[in-house]
Amino acid sequence: MIRKGEQRRRNRSGCGTERKGIRFMSKEITGHKIASVDPGSIAEELELEPGDVLLTINGQELEDIFDYEYYVDSPSLLMVVRKANGEEWELDIENEYEDLGITFENGLMSDYRSCSNQCIFCFIDQMPPGMRETLYFKDDDSRLSFLQGNYITLTNMKEKDIDRIIRFHLSPINISVHTTNPELRCRMLHNRFAGKALSMMDRLYEAGTPMNGQIVLCPGINDGEELERTIGDLSRYIPCMESLSVVPVGLTKYREGLYPLELFDQETAGRAIDQIERWQKKIYAEHGIHFVHASDEFYLLAGRPLPEEERYDGYIQLENGVGMTRLLAEEIKAALEDMEDDGKEEEISIATGLLPAAFIKEYIGWVTDRFPGRKVHLYPIVNEFFGEKITVAGLLTGQDILKQLKGKKLGSRLLLPVSCFRSGEEVFLDDMTRSELEKALQVPVNIVKSSGCDFVNAILAPVEDEGPAEHSPYELEKGNESESYDS
Repeated sequence: MIRKGEQRRRNRSGCGTERKGIRFMSKEITGHKIASVDPGSIAEELELEPGDVLLTINGQELEDIFDYEYYVDSPSLLMVVRKANGEEWELDIENEYEDLGITFENGLMSDYRSCSNQCIFCFIDQMPPGMRETLYFKDDDSRLSFLQGNYITLTNMKEKDIDRIIRFHLSPINISVHTTNPELRCRMLHNRFAGKALSMMDRLYEAGTPMNGQIVLCPGINDGEELERTIGDLSRYIPCMESLSVVPVGLTKYREGLYPLELFDQETAGRAIDQIERWQKKIYAEHGIHFVHASDEFYLLAGRPLPEEERYDGYIQLENGVGMTRLLAEEIKAALEDMEDDGKEEEISIATGLLPAAFIKEYIGWVTDRFPGRKVHLYPIVNEFFGEKITVAGLLTGQDILKQLKGKKLGSRLLLPVSCFRSGEEVFLDDMTRSELEKALQVPVNIVKSSGCDFVNAILAPVEDEGPAEHSPYELEKGNESESYDS
């Protein structure tokens, strides 16, 4: 037993902490390296430092961040830490459910689980060669469902994972269902265990775990009668399953050797909407929620009016592209309500994807009607990089924007939606940066955040540079070091 002499302290919240040396462990434990310690925190009082390694809490090795948060959420805990000199400290902590102030080098405290499926609609399989490595990583990690809202297929999970979700009361879990037909699900995910994995939803339902579902709808595959079956089966999980989104499959020009799939057109998109809206009426009459929602893309493809705001049940599936356009419209109306013309004049430009362009044109009109001194050029960008069938703004590349705006009237500023950029960075999918685009077009580029208020304010005045904006566009279901593409 190595002893450093017992030291008793009081932290800022009056919690007792005790530190003493302990023996080196006979079993080698890798542990989790500390990246930083918050000033004034319990961890700083305990003299923990960056580079120290957390080994165990209450004698338990930690699998990931959820284990850490579970064991730390206790009135007392015994933590073992390995210092840089190899000495191991035993820290006996009494706390009042206060954060210890530790940030780890790996935010998940674990490696990311890659996808074991080969889905017939997988967007990553449709990526061109030569892009950055992280864009080709397929994650299917249930832990990212709770941390970042990712949708997962359940095929990567074991019974112990379900046990932990229930024991730790983690929620909600977001599930890429696609179909409840076990045989069809095996074919769509190209995984012989994909059908069996659906039974995990039964356990989550029995435990009262909140869930959200997602269907990537493929014409002739899981639509029609199969969609009818899937919605009916999943509606039995209400109220634990709180919502279900239906999004159309997205296809790039890089599909050589892949499963033959078709896109939705105006007619087939309209049929899908009719089917979903019939279910909405039925479920609302029974449960008081609309539950199943067609993504905005279906309404844009079908040329139909967007549902009224009340039908989105509080925009619970917003990051899956359900209600984004309606919410933007409502926020723009609210922002303009108390505004008066300031008499200023400016000519600017906005670029966006082909699909939302008609709505963006309408919203620009609302602003310029109130502020007639503003002149706005709208440029819908054809996606030549991924193919013209990709029409959303979130998959535009810098090179396509540059090529199609070169020589156009751009005015004093160019506005681009934040979804064009990788989350937290000013980099397009093709690695062109905002500054490179600005230099090539000889015009400042303003990155516009997602809200209607941001949209209005960006048209009226230059956007203040606050650094790269975090976002979660539904086209890019982000992991820690990767982007996944389901739609």
